Amino acid sequence: MRARRFRSGRALVSAFRVFSFLSIFLFSQEFLLAKDKKSISAVRWDELQPGCTFSRSDDGKYHYGLWSGDEGLTLSVDSQELEKTHRRHEPFFALFLSIRYRGEKALDLSTDGITLEFVRHFKTLESSLDPDDFATKIQNDADTEDHEVARELEKHPEKKAEREAYMRTFQKETAELIEFVSKNSLRPARLSPANSEVGGWVFFSTQSKWIGAWKKQEEFILRVPLDGKVFEFPFTLPPKPSEVQLRKRQ
Repeated sequence: MRARRFRSGRALVSAFRVFSFLSIFLFSQEFLLAKDKKSISAVRWDELQPGCTFSRSDDGKYHYGLWSGDEGLTLSVDSQELEKTHRRHEPFFALFLSIRYRGEKALDLSTDGITLEFVRHFKTLESSLDPDDFATKIQNDADTEDHEVARELEKHPEKKAEREAYMRTFQKETAELIEFVSKNSLRPARLSPANSEVGGWVFFSTQSKWIGAWKKQEEFILRVPLDGKVFEFPFTLPPKPSEVQLRKRQ
């Protein structure tokens, strides 16, 4: 009986030591994460702050500019982007982002950490899509659609002309989208005095159970990590009247 109690006591001591170690480890990780978050400063677009600009071009795009230190970012949003998402075979949200650098050293731009928050949809956060993975998904979805139409025609051959015409249009649009994504997406880059500006499209998936039908006016927050900072662009579609009237600041 004493031996059994002794073994039980040793087991409790061992369990307590393991629990203590895990607690200390988790606490240290949370502390490091909190420390890292504090070391990253947020630079937020605000119409009342110096270095922030807003304009609307003749092609219907809204342009939000933000400078901080040696980095300047411009976010361009199509005024009809909400409507366009419903007309695409592959649902996605697209933004154009350009980055300028006026520093003397080299600065690496990574696209992995770019996110878009859908504020009015439970603040759902979506990471930017990898262009190559996105292009592959578009092709895979097109292949699936092609197989489904082929199976449909086996049961309903009378629809052959109609469905084949649909697939020709579908395949053409798919090929154009894949080419566009492959050639025009924002890619990781090294900025320097010799290569001071890059730009490209950034894509976000809207296929989430938390993102439903669009509201009359939508709110978003684009976040771009760069040079130890996070550039934040809160914007609405359509924009608020005060933003439309905002003029470029010197």
